[in-house]
Amino acid sequence: MYSVEVRDHIMIAHSFKGEVFGPAQELHGATFVVDAAFIADTLDENGIVIDIGRAAEALKATLSPLNYKNLDSIPDFKGQNTTTEFLTHYIHARLAEAARMGGLGRNGKDLKSIRVTISESHVARAWYEASLWPND
Repeated sequence: MYSVEVRDHIMIAHSFKGEVFGPAQELHGATFVVDAAFIADTLDENGIVIDIGRAAEALKATLSPLNYKNLDSIPDFKGQNTTTEFLTHYIHARLAEAARMGGLGRNGKDLKSIRVTISESHVARAWYEASLWPND
C-alpha cells in the first residue's frame, strides 16, 4: 500500500448544540491542521501515487470556503454540529470527487481510498477514511 499525504490548515469559528459540549456551546475559534492521505495499491507509470502539487491544490480549494469563516453561518451546515469528525467527512467527500474526476494527475480508478485527519491540537485529532469506489 502506498500513500501520499498533503497538509494545510484552516481558522474557523463555530458553536455546538448539546450539553455534552459544555463551554463549546458558545461561539469559539479553532485552528485546524488538515492532512489528506491519498492511498493506492500500486504506483503509476511515473512512480507516483498522485501528483503532490495537484493534491495540495485540491486540499486548498476544498478548505478555502471554510477558512476564516463562522461555520454556523454557512448554509450547507445549518443545524449541523460542525464537529471535527463531521468536518473530516465533509472534506473527504470533496477530495474524493476531485480524485474520481482524475483531478489529481492520475486516473481516479487507480486510487483505493482517502483519509482525512484533522488535528484540533497537539493532543487531539480525528480522521475519516473511506474507499473511493465502495461498490467495487
